[in-house]
Amino acid sequence: MANRYELPLDDERTVLREGVIRALRAVPLYFKSTINIEGVTITDLFSANSLLGGAIEEQTIITLNEVRSIWDPDGKWNNYSFRRYPESFPDVRLENNEDDKPLIGIELKGWYLLAKEQEPSFRFQASAGAMTVWDLIAVFPWHFSNVISGKPVLEAPFIEQAKYAADLRTEYWESRSKSAMKVEHPDIQPYPKAGSKYSDVVHDDAGNNFGRIARIKGLMDTWVSDTMRTPLGGIEARWWVQFFLLFKEDCNEDKIKSQFIKLAKNAQYDSEKADKLFDYLQSIKNIL
Repeated sequence: MANRYELPLDDERTVLREGVIRALRAVPLYFKSTINIEGVTITDLFSANSLLGGAIEEQTIITLNEVRSIWDPDGKWNNYSFRRYPESFPDVRLENNEDDKPLIGIELKGWYLLAKEQEPSFRFQASAGAMTVWDLIAVFPWHFSNVISGKPVLEAPFIEQAKYAADLRTEYWESRSKSAMKVEHPDIQPYPKAGSKYSDVVHDDAGNNFGRIARIKGLMDTWVSDTMRTPLGGIEARWWVQFFLLFKEDCNEDKIKSQFIKLAKNAQYDSEKADKLFDYLQSIKNIL
């Protein structure tokens, strides 16, 4: 089974990386967004990450630079800042102002907490050779401040050694593949230039599932499950998703009510909570 890579204790990037991890964990406390969403229909909410993910990731990088005192408390890296490269890997790099040689890279992903998949659906396909042992993958769950409207709010991120995650993904895929085809790794060095082929290749992926690391047992599944229990307006995110899924084009009000009662029962809500959720159902009829 894949193991995390040891970090050299005599390399200054090891201590710096610890500070970056602390800063990533602090980002939700300092995150501010100029985005404010109103009047979005329930069915359109599911695609919120596609519409706003890039902007939220950009604002996350701004926040990461603003909490410099956390990852650089002694001012040792004053000439360095995090920069986003959305078309490259990793898409966030800590670089100085004189050259483009990164110290640490972060593959940053946003996960809209109320997406219908109920798990991050991104594909992490980069080859382990495209990253160093100091690089990270960070996934930030987010939602709107008023559940279906308002400003984006970030929750506690998933943070992992990117190289380890890539190895675990390859191992997972090869163990479940029914064909003799294995994962092919490109000849690539860390921090490839834009346009370089840095992703691993598989030839038995008709469902385009290679790289869906949220499905790998033991990597982020526990974190996903815990995050789906995040309370939004007093109701856990997982139940909001099930609630929103009631609103299909072929569902009339009687069918929605019937399914709602079943949902409330499955959620083991007491009568007070069930009434609260049903009142919400009544209040949003005008945007269905």
